[in-house]
Amino acid sequence: MDALPLIALVAVSAAVAGAARRTPVPAPLVLVAAGLVAGYLPGVPTYHLDVHVVLPLLLPPLLYTAAVDSSYLDLRANARPVALLSVGYTLFATVAVGWLAYWAIPQLPLTAALVLGAVVAPPDAVTAAAIARRVGLPARVTTILQGESLVNDATAITAFKVVLAAAVGEGMSWGEGIGEFLLAAVGGVGVGLLLMVPLHWLRTHLREALLQNTLSLLIPFVAYAAAERVHASGVLAVVVVALYLGHRSWQVDFATRLQEAAVWKMVAFILESAVFALIGLQLPFVLKELGPFGVGEALGYAALVFLAVVVVRFVWVYPATYLPRRLSRRVREREPGTDWTAPLIVGWAGMRGVVSLAVAFSIPLLTHDGEPFPARSLVLFLTFTTVIGTLVIQGLTLPVLVRALKLPGPDPQTVTLVEAQAQNDASEAAEARLRELLDDPRNSLPPPLADRLRSVLERRRNSVWERLGAADPVTGESADDTYRRLAREMIEAEREVFVRLRDERRIDDEMLRTLLRRLDLEEAAAYRETDDS
Repeated sequence: MDALPLIALVAVSAAVAGAARRTPVPAPLVLVAAGLVAGYLPGVPTYHLDVHVVLPLLLPPLLYTAAVDSSYLDLRANARPVALLSVGYTLFATVAVGWLAYWAIPQLPLTAALVLGAVVAPPDAVTAAAIARRVGLPARVTTILQGESLVNDATAITAFKVVLAAAVGEGMSWGEGIGEFLLAAVGGVGVGLLLMVPLHWLRTHLREALLQNTLSLLIPFVAYAAAERVHASGVLAVVVVALYLGHRSWQVDFATRLQEAAVWKMVAFILESAVFALIGLQLPFVLKELGPFGVGEALGYAALVFLAVVVVRFVWVYPATYLPRRLSRRVREREPGTDWTAPLIVGWAGMRGVVSLAVAFSIPLLTHDGEPFPARSLVLFLTFTTVIGTLVIQGLTLPVLVRALKLPGPDPQTVTLVEAQAQNDASEAAEARLRELLDDPRNSLPPPLADRLRSVLERRRNSVWERLGAADPVTGESADDTYRRLAREMIEAEREVFVRLRDERRIDDEMLRTLLRRLDLEEAAAYRETDDS
């Protein structure tokens, strides 16, 4: 097998993504455009999306890195809108877009139209995260979009299997279809729940950061494969495991966290870049398979399907936003109110991605009776144009829309005050812990070193560490070892306070990660300085 085309794809897509960071255009859009052009350049290798590669090999790590950086508490607080979008909207879009396509396109039977609806129903997790990071959406809107994109693939893939069975003539009943959906949903969550605790135990008991990070790279594939083995949703299994591990990442050794953050940042960058480039590179395949349909006629149908996808999302989003608040007092009391701008952003941020294309390419050539799958080439073309249309039109205009609406972002002064209060509470806990430790004769330190430990919190605020290296003549351990141990105890006391403040919702997960990373770096600095002295 020639590995050069794969290496070329990774290298070129990474270079394009790196160059895109210097432009005002989001990197996914630049990569898609580059793929569209590259597909017709002489000498460019052939890249074909295979569902048997995308779903088990590309989707799990992309979902994992998105979910592990999400906030379990924020998702739980927004479980209702997330569920309405990830499950309710996806099923609604499958039926509504499918019916509209059947009504508007004479060559498309109802079963094939429903297959198309299921394929284009789910907004893409990678696209949502990439665009949200770039445009700076409000925190709650970002949480809802990320939560939707983490779960909706499972809904759409299951719906696709059900309607595909009807389209190819396997005769799946409504009862069997509902059973298939429940098995996928309950089974995927169940597999995730079974795996998350032992996997976290392994992460906290492996003593080497390299081994821990090797396990981290394997986790999404293990969770996905285990769930798919029992015909459950691998997507949900990966998301459940990732949310649990992300929520408890503070319990893992600091060296692992630092290394893991760098490793997964690189993996996500490479995979996201390659995935968006692959989307554009599919154009030659799609046009080649268009068959008896003329390009002009197909483009007309594509415009209708794109319009249906956009309109159907708004038809769902606005009622789903306001009706529950109007009908339920509990919803009004538990959830913050919103104006018309938030559902407008959520409705417009419905970019489709690589999962839709990969699933579309998995449509069989023949039905159960040996007949050609009806309008398969048109379904592929309409899927491709919908993905490209949402990425380009919605992706390019979403930042403009956010700026035009002047959505309020987080107030920097408020964020700073909250962080300062959190740091003050943690510093008080660390000082109390230091007093307890120094009262123990086994922790005796020379006065200069004890003074330095007492002042370490002030230096932390200034991000400064000093080299320490005096010997301790009283105890059996060296002064360096004593300093390391006491410094680590102080940092651990701060870490526990930060986590408690996060659990009490006094700070959010983003701030928690910022504060923990600062402690991790300073803990690593303490070890490096004493080792080098």
